[in-house]
Formats: sequence, structure tokens, C-alpha cells
Amino acid sequence: MVVTTLHSRVLDELCCNERTDLMDSIDTLRSQGINHFVSLPQIIVCGDQSSGKSSVLEAISGVSFPIKSNLCTRFPTELVLRRTPQASASVSIVPHHSRPDVEKTALAGFHEELKSFDGLSNLIEAAKSAMGITSHGKAFSRDLLRVEISGPDRPHLTIVDLPGLIHSETKSQSASDVGLIQEVVESYMKEPRSIILAVVSAKNDFANQVVLKLARSADSSGNRTLGVITKPDTLHPGSGSESQYLSLARNQEVEFRLGWHILKNQDSEATYEPLTKRDEREAEFFARGIWTDLPESLLGISQLRNRLSKVLLNHITEELPSLIEEIETKRDGSRKRLEKLGVPRETLQEQQRHLIGISESFQRLVRSAVDGNWDDLFFSDEKSTHSYGRRIRAVIRNLNEDFAKVLATQGQRRHIVDSNHECALGTCLHVSRDDFVDYIREKIRTSRGRELPGLFHPMVVADIFREQAGPWEELTRRHVRGCWQACRKFLKHVIAHVADAGTSSAILHKILQPTMDTILRELDAKTGEILAPHQKSHPITYNHYFTDTIQRVRRERGRAQTATVLRGFFSVSDLNVNTYLSDTYNLDNLLKLLTGDDAEPDMHRFAASEALDQMDAYYKVAMKRFLDDIAVQVIEVVLLAALPAILSPVKIFEMSSELIARIAGESEDTRAQRHQLMKQVVVLSKGIEVCKEFVVFKDNDTVPLSVREGQEEEDDDDYQTGDLNPLSEKPETQRPASALPVVVQTSSHASPTAKGIDLHQTTEIAEDLAPDVWGLTYSKTKKIKKAAKKKVPTKDAFCWE
Repeated sequence: MVVTTLHSRVLDELCCNERTDLMDSIDTLRSQGINHFVSLPQIIVCGDQSSGKSSVLEAISGVSFPIKSNLCTRFPTELVLRRTPQASASVSIVPHHSRPDVEKTALAGFHEELKSFDGLSNLIEAAKSAMGITSHGKAFSRDLLRVEISGPDRPHLTIVDLPGLIHSETKSQSASDVGLIQEVVESYMKEPRSIILAVVSAKNDFANQVVLKLARSADSSGNRTLGVITKPDTLHPGSGSESQYLSLARNQEVEFRLGWHILKNQDSEATYEPLTKRDEREAEFFARGIWTDLPESLLGISQLRNRLSKVLLNHITEELPSLIEEIETKRDGSRKRLEKLGVPRETLQEQQRHLIGISESFQRLVRSAVDGNWDDLFFSDEKSTHSYGRRIRAVIRNLNEDFAKVLATQGQRRHIVDSNHECALGTCLHVSRDDFVDYIREKIRTSRGRELPGLFHPMVVADIFREQAGPWEELTRRHVRGCWQACRKFLKHVIAHVADAGTSSAILHKILQPTMDTILRELDAKTGEILAPHQKSHPITYNHYFTDTIQRVRRERGRAQTATVLRGFFSVSDLNVNTYLSDTYNLDNLLKLLTGDDAEPDMHRFAASEALDQMDAYYKVAMKRFLDDIAVQVIEVVLLAALPAILSPVKIFEMSSELIARIAGESEDTRAQRHQLMKQVVVLSKGIEVCKEFVVFKDNDTVPLSVREGQEEEDDDDYQTGDLNPLSEKPETQRPASALPVVVQTSSHASPTAKGIDLHQTTEIAEDLAPDVWGLTYSKTKKIKKAAKKKVPTKDAFCWE
């Protein structure tokens, strides 16, 4: 590999002095490692195999790669150029994330520096061997080869050369190689901050070159793709192919917003020529033939460097606001994870302090959840199922209401219906009242004591009630366990929110789970205690609702019997409408029917009916009381009230030092994670500071300063920064929205007339800078420096308020 010395002309073409600071900022971000966390603006060189990519890369950067016709790029190569006082070169490998950890560590350890460039080629060959790329091994690698070259004649520039796309498998390139290369190229193209240099060789029909299809797929609008035509000297003069490529260069065949450019490559079989000699031969070629019909701005490496500089600057300018936002998001995420890890904890006191901090946060969130206070962000997004599980008060209330419905519909062993139909439904048996009365009558007959005929033994109601409430235990224990499981899941969310993964896992297994198991046993015991009176004791109630219910049932039954008699006696179907009667009636017969001369002759059946009424009334009273007892004495007192105390500062102080160490002691993984997160926060914070040096803020919007400064200069080229395609039509007048007229005030040191300042020229300067829009005060700017070149005094000459 040969490293060519770049003349000052090349450096100026790649990065004009007034804009190098913005370019340098991106290089600074990359050198700090920001690109490990967010995507940074970069130039990627893509093309089919043997399309001349390496020649394009050499011409742009001044660093020559192997360009023999039988060689090709075997891995992504990131060329990082830096301007430093001392010349140096280094080669390193960035392992692909799919590599096993052992291989990652080995490859990441490959880092070699050279004091001269003579051994660079051998060093790259050693890197290839480390990746496993040999003549008998694999042909391509996903790993990234980073070549960093520094020197006083280097520009600040980063370019990624990607392996050439293969159309079909060959003897030395398998089908898997074809797919791997395309996957690698597509992954780089899809990065929204990548500028795509789509290299197309004139030796082949451009319609058959895969790179154009992939570029259009990754960048459908063409806003970040610049096409480069290579090897135009292989076209026969006057041929149809030459005309077709001329049309392509004019952006008429495959349209890209950034347009196209043409380069003449150095002969791959010729001996190496200096960069200046290569440029001279290229200029001679484009000075004749059909290519003279194109604007000079589309031809040659010098113009490409100029275009590329503007493309890169414009791209960086556009991406700065979103880049800052993304870096801030990454930094805030790292900070939150670092907060979860807490401060380093080596001693017992540090570990106790760490756990106490976690317990305080834990208690605050748990109490808020139990009280139904959702102000904390932990409970946000009520539409989310995941968030609903954190709102434990809402969960428990809904479970209690569901339990009440279930107990009302499935809590009775026998459910009385009007018909004589009998069927099984869940835990309930639907029976008619007559059948139920017959069942109770038989129970009374087998339970006779010393009561008078027509009466029944007091325990008959208790026996029937216990049978009727038989499903309560299963339904209740299922409900209580469901509430317990909801609370356990809720506590897992809380622990995961207030502690790092390692500590939360230890708390979960050593504190939370054992305590919740104890609470479950207490819940089972309390549930049995609440169930016992309804399963073993005789019915007891002093609630007037019991007698009210019996009397209401009797009245309703008597009313129904009376209505039946009246409908039959007067031969009417509905008693709720006015009816005209014109017949004669024996009211004594009606009285006999109403007073019940046909009363129930079976004393045992009458007693069974009375027992059923009493049991049913008591069941309703007991079920209401039971529901409240479960909700209050079990769910509230035993379960919810115990949650905040599961992890309290008092409990932390009561723990043994061994238990505290097992829970809060740091593992090697935790220490490594903290170190990595701290590094990320520092790197990302520095990155934000670097980026914000080049933006201004107005009404909470981030605006690149270079946009404003970019308007300072008159565009003397064939195209403007805003439209980087030289063939695009420019509007007659174009003024940015920010360029609004402003009032220019002169300093107290001098007046415009006294110093001989052209007021018309001053107004133009003020309009161009538009300081009132940006909300800033400027005393010294590049614009004033430019005005100085026009013999306009700059020292304290202008002051914008």
C-alpha cells in the first residue's frame, strides 16, 4: 500500500478551511467511540466487483489500495484520515457482533502501529489472516478493518470501502459468499447517515450492475446517493454505450438527487503513478471527445473532491439535530441503567446504603400503587397491559368485583329456576322449586326431633345452607391465590424498576419470594378462618335484612297466588290493564279461593317450603358478609397491607452481613457493566458538547450553525450547497427563511458614515446573518471577517441586539 502526500490543493478540495471545524467534530465523535452507540455521518464506497472502487477511494483520499484486476476487497475497510503534526499509521480489527466472545476478544486485540508506511501492506495481510481469510479458508469476512492514517497533510475524513458485489458464484466464491457480501453492503447502505458512492463501471451495462438496485432500495429518494462512473476510457468513441453513459452522467437514466460524476481510473495493470500524474492524465482524457459536452463540475477527481466535501458538509449539517437527539437519548438511557446499579459497593456500609436506597424507592412505589396514586412515571401508559399490572389497586378491585359476580352466579350448589327442567351448569345444579322442596322435605323427615308437626329441626336450615354454600371454598381460594399472584407479579415489576438486574434478581429470590410464600400461607389460614363459620357453625345473624327478605318472599309468593286466582276467576289474562266486566260473580267463592281453603295438606312439605325460604334469605345475608370479609380481612389486611414492609429499611438493618453481601455485593459482571456505562455516559456527553458547538437554539428547535454560516458565502461554483446536483435548475432568487431584514446598530466607537461604511452593504450583511431570528448577539463573526476583506471595518463595527 502506498500513501500519497496530499498537496494543499487536495486538502482544500476535500475540506475547505472555513468548514473543517464541523467536519472535525464528526471525526472527534468517531475517535471518542460515539459510533459504537449511534450511527455517524460517513461515506461508503459501493459497487460491483472490479468496478474500480479502490481507484475511487485512492483518488479521493490519496491512499492506494490493491487495484490489480484479479484482486478484490474481502472485508469492509474503514479508512480514517486525521490531520496531526506527526505522521503515523495503525491497523486494527473491529469484530462483527455475530462473533463468539472468545473470537471477539482475540480480534479486538489486533492493533498494530507503524512508524512508517512501508510495512502497511504486510500488516493488512496479517489482519486478513487473523480474520480467517486465506487462500484455503473463507473468502470474505463481516469484520471491519480500520486503517487510521495521520499526518500534517491528511484531511479529516472517514470513508468505508465495502466488498464488491458478486452476481453469481464462482470456483473461488461460493453462493454463501454472494449472499454475505450483499447483506454486508445493504446493512451499510440502510444506515440513514451514510452517504452512498455508487460506483458503476463503464465496461459493463449499468442496468446489469447490482449496486444501483441496492442503492435505490436503501435510498429510495436518492437524497444521499452520488453515482460515480469509472473506466470511461474503455468505451468506444461514438458507440451507443458511450452515448448511454453520457445520458447516465446527465442524471437522465438513473436519477439521484446528488447526480453523477465521472472518473478515469488508473490502469490496474500499469505501474504506480504519483497522484499528480494520475490527475494530469485524467484531465487530458476529459478534454477531448464526447465528455466535453458535460459541465466540468461532473468530471475528474478534483471536482469530485469538491462535490464530496459539500455533500458531506450538507449531510452533516442536516443530521446534526437528529444526531444530538439520538445521542441524548442514548446517554439518558445509560444514566438510568447506571442509577440502577448504584454507587460502587465494596464494604458492608456501602452495600447497606445501596439496599436502603432501593428499599425506600420500593416502599414509595408500592404505597402509591396500594393507595391508587398513579403520579409516578412507573405507572404511565394506562392502555398498556404491562402498565396495568403495575396499578395493583386497580387490579385488586377488578378481581374483587369479578369474584363477587362469580360467587353470585356459581356460589350456590342448587339454583332455583321456574321450570321443572334440571341440568348441571358449572358448580351449580339448576332445579325447580318443587324439586328442591321435595329434597328438603325428605331431609326434614330424616332429621325429626321433638318439634311439632309443620315445624322443622333448627339444624335443617344449617345443613341446607352448608350444602348450598359448598362451592364457596374452591372459588374463594382461587380468587385469593389470583390476587396473590397479581401482587407477586407487581412486586417483580417494582424490583426490576428500582434495582439493577443482578440486585433485583437477588432480592427476588432471597427476600421477595420467601416473604410472598409466607404471605400465601397466611392468606390460606385467614381464608379458612373466614370460611369456618359458614362451614361448621349454625347460622347466626342479627341483620334485619334476613327477616325482611323472608317477609318479602312470602308477600311476593302470596301476591302471585292471588293473581293466579283472580285471572282464573275473572277469565282475564293480564291484571295490569283496565278490564270491563259485564257478568255476575259469586264473590263468596272468590273469598274462599283467596283465603286458601285449598291450603297445603302436607305439613312436612309446608315446613320444607318455610325452611327453603329461611335458608335462601340467610344465604343472601351470609354471602354479602362473606364477600366483605374476604375483601377486607384477607385481601386488604393480610395481603396488601403487608406489601410495603416486604423490603423496608428496618428489614435491611436486621439482615445478617452475609445476606447483605449476597444480595448487594457486586459481581465482576456488575463492575464491568458499571465501568462500561460510565464510559458511555462520558463519551456520549462529550459528543453532545461537541455537536452543540455547531448548532443554535430557537424556540426549542435545534438548528445547525453551519446552515447559517453556509449562507455567508456567495456560491461561485456551478451549484449551491442546498442542491448538490450540478445539473439541477436553480431558482432565480432564493433566500433562506432565516434571512429576514434586521436593524443594524453601529458601535459607540464609530458611526458608519465616520468610518466610510456602505450602508447598503451593511444591510445585506445584516440580512444574511439574521441575528434576530437566531436570538443571539454577535460581535465577531466570519461574516464580519468577510466584510473586512471588502474594506469594511470589523473591529467593534457592528453589534446586533
